[in-house]
Amino acid sequence: MTFRTTQDRRWLARWLMIVACLIIGIVVVGGITRLTESGVSITQWNVISGTLPPLSDAAWQAEFAKYQATPQYILVNGPAGMTLGTYKAIFFWEWVHRLLARGIVMVFALPLVWFWARGKIPAGYKPRLIALLALLGLQGAVGWWMVKSGISVDVKVSHFRLATHLLLALVSLAGMVWTALDLISAGPPARLRPIAALALGALVLQLMLGAWLAGLRAGVVAGAGWFNWQAWPLMQGQLWPDGIVWAKGVVFAACHDPYLIHFMHRWWAWVVVALMIVLARRAKSAGNRPAAIALHSAIGTQILLGIATVWSGVWIPIAVAHQLTGALLVVATTWSAHAIGRRAV
Repeated sequence: MTFRTTQDRRWLARWLMIVACLIIGIVVVGGITRLTESGVSITQWNVISGTLPPLSDAAWQAEFAKYQATPQYILVNGPAGMTLGTYKAIFFWEWVHRLLARGIVMVFALPLVWFWARGKIPAGYKPRLIALLALLGLQGAVGWWMVKSGISVDVKVSHFRLATHLLLALVSLAGMVWTALDLISAGPPARLRPIAALALGALVLQLMLGAWLAGLRAGVVAGAGWFNWQAWPLMQGQLWPDGIVWAKGVVFAACHDPYLIHFMHRWWAWVVVALMIVLARRAKSAGNRPAAIALHSAIGTQILLGIATVWSGVWIPIAVAHQLTGALLVVATTWSAHAIGRRAV
């Protein structure tokens, strides 16, 4: 490998890490958007004109009028007395979220064209980079598909579509990190080993349950109140929560009941913890102690923030930190998985 080729690979890796950081940022903004009930404040998807917010009083009134036709306004915010000023606040977060999404696509697509035209992409990486670009494009389509469910169907977006939207973002994040690590590593690309696949699969399930929990507003079902110590490890003061509705069967309850989903999310977390400890130890044995430290730190912090989120009654700063750490946990897990994958090649 020539010096120029080595430098090219490093520049590609840095570019992908920048995109990964932007994806982490949009995951955080997405969490704020959900927690502030901002997701359906913009009722249309205008790729070009939507980059600018309303610039006049008449334009603001027109946007507000569109929002006033949604179930969320009619059934929730309208009766609560929402003003134009309050609407502008929730509009801001959804607008920032969409603007950042456009920016991520541009930051990925334009350098990709430049690297490609200059012949700087190593052999075997073009299909992977095209797949990552396709994932980003799909993410935008899924985002609008998600928002549509809250514009005309319900007062909130579908928790299934919310989970799909979040998981696509995190899969894209993992893909960026894995590809960057391959680029800066000597030797062939790393393989996904069985223990790493198991750990990542368990984490995906946990993240999906977390998204369902968020979409169903199930974070407070363990018990209301500010720093309610009875909300964890117990729910409503007991291990098994009251309120689960089994009338439509176990599968329906596992996918729709907020009490059961909350219960599954909090206890499946410990399965994830066990697998992450094993993965971190494997990464350390493979010679990558920093990856092991990052994984231990991320999973420990995430557990503490999850408990604090429940105890606080889903206080937005703690809940957003929980979502941020979830994204960082994906990065740390990917890093550790890559470390043991390199040892095996």
